[in-house]
Amino acid sequence: MTAPAASLPQSAAEGTPPRTAATVVRRVWTSYAFRRVLQSVFVIWLVSTITFLLMHFMPGDPIEIMAGRLNSAGMSHDQAMATAANLVNYDPDASAWGQYLEFMKGLVTLDFGNSLTNPSKTVFEHVMEYLPWTLFSVGAGVVFAVVIGVSAGMAMAYRRGSAFDHSMTSLGSFLTGVPNYILIAAVVVIGYTVLGILPFLDMRGRITAGVEPGFDPVFLGDAVFHAILPIIAFAFTATGSFMLNMKAATTEVLTEDYVTVARARGLKPGRISRGYVGRNALLPVVPQIALQMGMLVGGSIVIEQILDYPGVGQMLMSAIADRDYPVVQAAVIILATSVVVASLIVDLVLVKIDPRIKSEGQDA
Repeated sequence: MTAPAASLPQSAAEGTPPRTAATVVRRVWTSYAFRRVLQSVFVIWLVSTITFLLMHFMPGDPIEIMAGRLNSAGMSHDQAMATAANLVNYDPDASAWGQYLEFMKGLVTLDFGNSLTNPSKTVFEHVMEYLPWTLFSVGAGVVFAVVIGVSAGMAMAYRRGSAFDHSMTSLGSFLTGVPNYILIAAVVVIGYTVLGILPFLDMRGRITAGVEPGFDPVFLGDAVFHAILPIIAFAFTATGSFMLNMKAATTEVLTEDYVTVARARGLKPGRISRGYVGRNALLPVVPQIALQMGMLVGGSIVIEQILDYPGVGQMLMSAIADRDYPVVQAAVIILATSVVVASLIVDLVLVKIDPRIKSEGQDA
């Protein structure tokens, strides 16, 4: 009597290879999310390397600059040089390659040394005092731009050819074409100087003197009050761009066969607008969010100078004027990293909305 044949594993019986460690690693390595993370890390490394090279070849030595300031404060030359070398956190006698490796080590550990103008604080602490305010104003501006631009763009597409469509298209083209710093300057001049209804002097700065920071209604309301003008400035251009792009995307989707079939089936217009038109029209608009974030963060330098809003843009201009190289270096890298991370998050969200992007990337 023969022994019964051993039953095969379920995966083998179905013709599917068993999951091994090598299979898991291969799937992770070839996944869209992993490749996008690698691309983001590469971009951050590239920006950091270029920033290091620019700072390395710029005239003036950070240690000598800080030592000169310490020397003028009464410290001896040798003691000032030793103190400056310790604060700046790099060895001036090391080779360029050694300085680069030390710089990359500090980048990984978020140790950029100390500020030349404020040696009592690390560069990272100095930058983080300003960065949240810029990210808040830019982020709020983009949120308002998305809500207003997407809603107006869909309405323009549904009413294309009407007076509403023509007027809103002209407004969107105007907002996109005119720089936002000119528009916000006009708002300040008209509202404060001409009409006298805008309390511009009271809105300068980040918070009112005497208001204690904290998660309470007084502080949050005061912070929003001071950020109103920067938020409006950042929303200006982005709103016009979202309006025009959403109108074009919605107009194209409305001509698709599945929309015609949905109407023929007698579905309600609201369901067609939300489930068929809106979701598909948003696909080309979603990547624009990261692009607008990058453009607005870069443009914060001018806006914050005009509105006297102490964000990272104003801090960066002050650091350049003071030749505070460690702060400039860290600010550029942190800003670039913020934009890259925002772009990565948008791309991963877009894959969830439209899985075709994932399959197209794998086929490529």
